[in-house]
Amino acid sequence: MGASAAPVIIITLFWIVIGGVIPWFVPKNENRGIIQTMLVTTAVCCYLFWLCTYMMQMNPLFGPLIDNKTLTMIYASKW
Repeated sequence: MGASAAPVIIITLFWIVIGGVIPWFVPKNENRGIIQTMLVTTAVCCYLFWLCTYMMQMNPLFGPLIDNKTLTMIYASKW
């Protein structure tokens, strides 16, 4: 198949630490809830963005291939 599982595991663990572990260590003050929410939201958004980008590279989409004869006819019809 091809794709290695190592990048997925490493990046997943990284964002789990950022969004699931670090919020527990935020110091207690009046903004603790906001900071925890920002950490979790940032981790989820960044992880989803990375995952979509990574998965898109597994099966890239290519446009239609045009042979030279068709391309020449299209170019000639413009003049």
